[in-house]
Amino acid sequence: MRLKTALKRWPLFSALAVALLAAISAWNPGDLLDYFRQASALEVFTMILFLVFLLPPLFARLRLPAVVALLVGGVILGPHVSGIIDSEDPVLGLFTVVGRVFLMFIVGLEIDMRVFNATRQRSMGFGVATFLFPLLGGMLVARLFEFSWNASLLIGSLLASHTLLGFPILAKLGLAKREPMAVAVGATIFTDISSLLVLAVCISIHKGGFSALGLLTQLFQLAVYGIIVLQGLPLLGRLYFRRHREDENSLFTFTFLVVMLAAAGAHFIHLEDIVGAFLAGVAVNRVLAASQVRDKIILMGESLFIPVFFVAIGVKLDLPVFAATLVNSLPFVLAIVAALVAGKFLAVLSIRRVFAYDWLPALTMWSLSLPQVAATLAAAIAAFDAIDGNGDRLITESVLNAVIVLMVLTSILGPVLTEHFGRKLVKAEAISDAAS
Repeated sequence: MRLKTALKRWPLFSALAVALLAAISAWNPGDLLDYFRQASALEVFTMILFLVFLLPPLFARLRLPAVVALLVGGVILGPHVSGIIDSEDPVLGLFTVVGRVFLMFIVGLEIDMRVFNATRQRSMGFGVATFLFPLLGGMLVARLFEFSWNASLLIGSLLASHTLLGFPILAKLGLAKREPMAVAVGATIFTDISSLLVLAVCISIHKGGFSALGLLTQLFQLAVYGIIVLQGLPLLGRLYFRRHREDENSLFTFTFLVVMLAAAGAHFIHLEDIVGAFLAGVAVNRVLAASQVRDKIILMGESLFIPVFFVAIGVKLDLPVFAATLVNSLPFVLAIVAALVAGKFLAVLSIRRVFAYDWLPALTMWSLSLPQVAATLAAAIAAFDAIDGNGDRLITESVLNAVIVLMVLTSILGPVLTEHFGRKLVKAEAISDAAS
């Protein structure tokens, strides 16, 4: 039966053999590389998609997150390795902007307000603690290395948020619905919003200079913008979805447009687009909760725009400067990592007795709050791109590289510790249940 099937496919096998022989006979690595360096936009995009498809599963076998794989893919295509893609390519710039907008929109979209409301007081308490301690630690480190107060505040805010990389591990262990884990999830809402607000204020001060009136004006504009987005978008979404509930194509286009309008509207009052995208995600997550459009938006973002965004960051990564950062600024990198780890631990330590949590649940919360990936990298890119009238950036390239190192380390350390403490917690609960 298999022989008959193979015989039916003889044209395909013959064509593949001819193509393989032709490729081997014409094989010249130098010529091949020159060909790809002169490739069309379609061919370059095809190569990016190939790396997006190939690298994450390979890195997963090494227990490395997909983000690291995509950054490596970008480095391979970038000017410091193969030179296939120029770091100033305008198409790449477009995907960078759209990718980071979708990244923050999905972060807001996946926030579960019901979890936050169910543990509101404790989530707020832990949120304040796990925001303030790393913020102060990061500011202290930045000041010790002679950064300005504004840059120091921004660097501290980069450590204050967290990405729940380890949450799927807890879900598999059956711990996701435990109160301490729900509190950690709810705290993410506070840390993400607060970090983005600090980012917005710091960039505004950097571009326009500090003045009490200017700061109050910025905060007033932010409040007005936030009310319009958080209350206006859900109302507009419900009205549109009610009238076009059967037309999924229109609903999809409408949602896409809303995200872009929110991001563009943020620019109108001198905010970063990621702030608007995040608030738009928080605003419409309930409207989209019962619609298949939500799944399609997330699918498009997570399978296309966001992976290409991380590849683009890898392309733009200056390897000589990155290596120099690790060599010449190693004390700063280590201090930033220590400030994050210690700050998140002090946050858990400060609420453990108040909430009457045992050590294992508290340590699981600590490990869950360690990873700095999505929001942190997007905010760091926005801060790096912020240039004042004198041409100075808000944060230096060494800080951006330190954030990338921090992202790689915590994206590995966080899930590993989460699984370690989670399994210990399951075992302890099993022993306790058996004893009772």
